[in-house]
Amino acid sequence: MTETPEARVKRLYMRSIRRGIKEMDVILTKFADAHLRSLDAAELDAYEAMLAENDQDLYQWVSGQKPAPAEHAAMIDRIMSEFND
Repeated sequence: MTETPEARVKRLYMRSIRRGIKEMDVILTKFADAHLRSLDAAELDAYEAMLAENDQDLYQWVSGQKPAPAEHAAMIDRIMSEFND
C-alpha cells in the first residue's frame, strides 16, 4: 500500500517535532508548521532525506557552524531563513 500525501506530511511532521535535541525540535517545528503542508513532492523528498541526518549535524548546518552538504544545502538554507525571520 502506498502512503497518501496527507499521511506522509503527518509522518514528516512527527519526525520534525520529536527530534533528539530540543533545539532541533524548536527549529523544525517552526518550519514544519509554516511550510510542510505546502511543499511539493520533490521538496518533501529533500526534507525527508534531510530528516534522516544526525541531529548534531543538522544543528551545526542550521546554526551556520558548518556548511551543509550539497544535497541538503537548499533545504537547510530555506529552514535557516525561516528561523532567522
